[in-house]
Amino acid sequence: MDYDANVFINCPFDEEYRPLFEAVVFAVMISGFTPRCALEAHDAGQGRLDMIMRIIAECKYGIHDISRTELNEEGLPRFNMPLELGLDFGCRKYGPAKFRAKKLLVLDESEHRYQQFISDISGQDIKAHGREPRQIIRAVRDWLRTESKVSQIPGGDYMYARYQLYRESLPKIREALKLDLTTLPFLDLANTMLIWLQENETG
Repeated sequence: MDYDANVFINCPFDEEYRPLFEAVVFAVMISGFTPRCALEAHDAGQGRLDMIMRIIAECKYGIHDISRTELNEEGLPRFNMPLELGLDFGCRKYGPAKFRAKKLLVLDESEHRYQQFISDISGQDIKAHGREPRQIIRAVRDWLRTESKVSQIPGGDYMYARYQLYRESLPKIREALKLDLTTLPFLDLANTMLIWLQENETG
């Protein structure tokens, strides 16, 4: 895979967050990049942390949403997203020379909320998405345009409109591919987006 085109996505994978996750994947793909995340592999012989570190090392870009800080039924928070953010920061700082050019986007529900639970990253340009697909698509798009210097990336409003059309077409695509409408693994999700983009994006 192409390191310079790979984008690591670190975010919640539950059903509540699913619309935002799919919007991020779509924004990455319509921008001409390749989404990567921990959901792409299920190798029982490889430790999950090792797998995540391998994927991070294969991606020049990293998108990290740290908005999921609610306590569970046992009164405990989830630390997976901050941990993976830290791994990506560490990879950029302590890894081989090529990793110095790694680019990271940190997302949260609101702009300054992170200061209450992970103040050590103060000074980073945190982008707020307000739990809205339109906002998260725009944040991802603007960041990729700025950091990659790729000039052919379409605007955020266009991306969101195309994302809505993709969502409308999804039942037909899934039916044609004989995919389960209720559970769509990451690789199948990315494939449905790729098929739709190939058929509907001619630019």
